[in-house]
Amino acid sequence: MSHSLILSRDHDGRRLDRTLRSIWPAMPLSAIMRGLRMGSVRLDSVRVREPGTRVHAGQELYVSWEGPEERTFERRWGTVPILWRGESALVVDKPANLLVQPDVKDGDSVVTRVWGMVGGREAGFSPAAVHRLDRNTTGALAVALRGDALRGLERLFKERRVTKRYLAVVVGRAPESGEVDAPLLKDAAANTVRVDRDGKSALTRFRRLAGAEDEKLSLVSIDLLTGRTHQARVHMAHAGFPILGDRKYGCFEANRRWAERVRRPLLHAALLGFPELRDAPLAELSGRTFRAPLPEDMRSFAAEWGWDDRDLD
Repeated sequence: MSHSLILSRDHDGRRLDRTLRSIWPAMPLSAIMRGLRMGSVRLDSVRVREPGTRVHAGQELYVSWEGPEERTFERRWGTVPILWRGESALVVDKPANLLVQPDVKDGDSVVTRVWGMVGGREAGFSPAAVHRLDRNTTGALAVALRGDALRGLERLFKERRVTKRYLAVVVGRAPESGEVDAPLLKDAAANTVRVDRDGKSALTRFRRLAGAEDEKLSLVSIDLLTGRTHQARVHMAHAGFPILGDRKYGCFEANRRWAERVRRPLLHAALLGFPELRDAPLAELSGRTFRAPLPEDMRSFAAEWGWDDRDLD
């Protein structure tokens, strides 16, 4: 049995092999590559054997195997707060204790919740997070609703054209401002990161917003000039101001002292800002800045110190 379909804008500009894998995710890569070698794949009636061939929206894709499995995602995991929604993307306010991507098939996560909220998908694409936040980090997260938007947004983040500003409660009296320029090396097996000269370059800037000397805590804003795994947590600890509640890189004594009140690393993605953009589909994000309100566990500290998140800029 064969199948044909018209490629959508979600596939425009992608490699043929990746397009096939996205439409038939359960099909082994070896079977896809064998189909290409045997001439079983056609674009607009022309046999294509080169996996790296770029496809375009509107082309007819023909394969000699069955069509993709129809798949929808029911809303069984609840919802996630939306800060903004456009045609090509949306920005959500991620809660704590929620993965960005599911760790098991169709498990609870930001993307599966978004999928349940926005409905079905075109063949080969479902909502996809553009960047990552740790399970217990809250705040602004961009999710692409189209393939062309995902590729464009990933390029913006890679080129460091997106402003990412975090808020954190840290241990110690932080200086008025500071900078950490230290390479980070990831240990994938242990899921930890450390400062190491053999790591990837990483740059973080921070400034003190408020705090209480008697409690030896500070509220800081953190600008990540790079996007390394656990960057804010590792760099702040390296600077001598670990994030309160961080059991992996934090201060054991401080965490124990505040255990009744603090149940996670107090880190929040407060602001996500996009540059001027002219071309579709990202033009709807041009010049926009999105702010995620402080979660209650951090708001209580900020309120005691007389700071309001409207003062973030």
